[in-house]
Amino acid sequence: MGKEECKTMLDALNKVTACYRHLVSALGSTSDSQNLREELKKTRKKAQELAVANRTKLTALLKDKTISNDDRAEYERLWVLFTSSMEILEVDMKRSLEIGQDFPLKVPTRHFIQTGMTGSTTTVASRAMSVQNMKYEADANIDLTDLRDLEAEIAQVDQMMEDMEMKVQVAPWAVEAKQEAGAELRSTASIGNSSVGVISLCEEETKERGSWTDGEAGLMRVFAGIIFTVVLLIAGILGYLIINL
Repeated sequence: MGKEECKTMLDALNKVTACYRHLVSALGSTSDSQNLREELKKTRKKAQELAVANRTKLTALLKDKTISNDDRAEYERLWVLFTSSMEILEVDMKRSLEIGQDFPLKVPTRHFIQTGMTGSTTTVASRAMSVQNMKYEADANIDLTDLRDLEAEIAQVDQMMEDMEMKVQVAPWAVEAKQEAGAELRSTASIGNSSVGVISLCEEETKERGSWTDGEAGLMRVFAGIIFTVVLLIAGILGYLIINL
């Protein structure tokens, strides 16, 4: 029961962390807005709440001397996954702080970057918060107040990770994976529902477009050759007529 609960909590953290990274990628672009800044704030707070819950649960289980070796090995594996997710969250929070400082909304200092991203990020934020409709309640200067809060939260996450290393001694290199490296990439069972499947489909579409472009380029070269030949013939005929006249 404990293992399944830990896996569920870790899956929830991974989902929110992935959504947060997606939202951070829109910062400083033409999709940036006050709503995006509020979505980022709510999403990272949700991630921190889940992180605290994961840490509390896994720490208690790993300190339990009565669990079996198999259970301990599984909890250590989940712990490594959890710490990896926390490292990703911390990196994205720092990146969000840097971009937010470079692209303030209250007093813009530079133009937003045309990255090709368009539309709202509300759907991603709603998935992270597990709600159907996002409610926006922040004031007009959220980007200024939020940057101060973000700095403090980054320090808290960093401190939490240091405490985790002190309380639980788990060497990542000593934890055995349950599947071979890259096994999920070779799997075709969920190609339609996974990001790997999307990447594969995009690669196939790119190849098809590439082959079509090569064929079109060949036809253009043949057509250009014909035109060039006709121009040479006309020029030769005109030159012959001028000489004879």
